[in-house]
Parts: sequence; C-alpha cells; structure tokens
Amino acid sequence: MVKLLRILSQVIAYGAFAFIVGYLSFWPRYHYSAPEFATVKLSLSHATERIVPCVQLTPEEIARLAPNMRRAQTCERRRVPLALQLDVNGEPVLDLQASPSGLWEDGPASVYERFDLPAGAHTITVRMRDSAREEIWDYTLTEDVVLEAGRYLTIGFKPENGGFEFR
Repeated sequence: MVKLLRILSQVIAYGAFAFIVGYLSFWPRYHYSAPEFATVKLSLSHATERIVPCVQLTPEEIARLAPNMRRAQTCERRRVPLALQLDVNGEPVLDLQASPSGLWEDGPASVYERFDLPAGAHTITVRMRDSAREEIWDYTLTEDVVLEAGRYLTIGFKPENGGFEFR
C-alpha cells in the first residue's frame, strides 16, 4: 500500500511538473514586432582598405629578410573605418561609421542594425564607403521593395557578388 501511494504521488508530481513546463513553453507569447510592421535587417562584416597602401618589395629587400619572413609586399595593419548610409523613401534612417575590429584595427568592421517599417512599398537605398575617398561611395544599391507585415528583409554584403544584396 505504501509503495502504491509513493508511485501515485510520483506520477502526480511528474505530471504537474510536465504540465507547468509545457504551459510555460508557449505562454506568454512573444511578438518580435508589431503585426502591421515588417523588419529590415542590415547585417554585414567587411574588411576595408588599409590606411597606408601595401608596398612591393624589391628582390634585394626580400633577400635581406629572414627566410621565414620573406614576402613580396609589406603592409601596414590599420584599416579605414567603414562608412554606411541607409535611406528609406529618401529619408535617412542610418548614418554610421564602424571601426575595424582587432587590437590593431586590422580586422573587418561589422554592422548589425534592425528597423521596423510599415508594411507596403518602399524605396531602400544603401551606400557604403570602404576606402579613404571622401567624395564618392564605393558601393551603392537602390531597390524598390514591397514589405509584407510580419516578414523580414535582410540586407547583406558580398563583394564577390558585386556588393549589396536584398533577401
């Protein structure tokens, strides 16, 4: 009788625990954004140009280096900051400069931004400068997009594919 009572109390305790875990797994509901909005995500990581261009070494300079240090060119580590602008329907939404990562600022600059926009048709323009030139943008893309409520539009960057891409 005691054994049956112990098994029954364990079943009740485990059942109550499973019910609580199951209930809390779907309540309260989490909404990522308002239902009438779409989300635009800008996510990229890109290595900009170096502040000082690489210098080609002459054969004599290469010969003077230790065998394990020989290379055809020498480069400074530091890179220029990444300049980025994003306009929606002609209105500026984002204007930032991202510093290169790394202790010596020699790594890629990374950007992740998220915007909620009303669903519907929009014209999105994104510009990026990864060089020391101040007067022009190195990459620019303007697209007319139709955003659906509750959906995502991701703006990425792949230089091997020509620059920005909207997905």
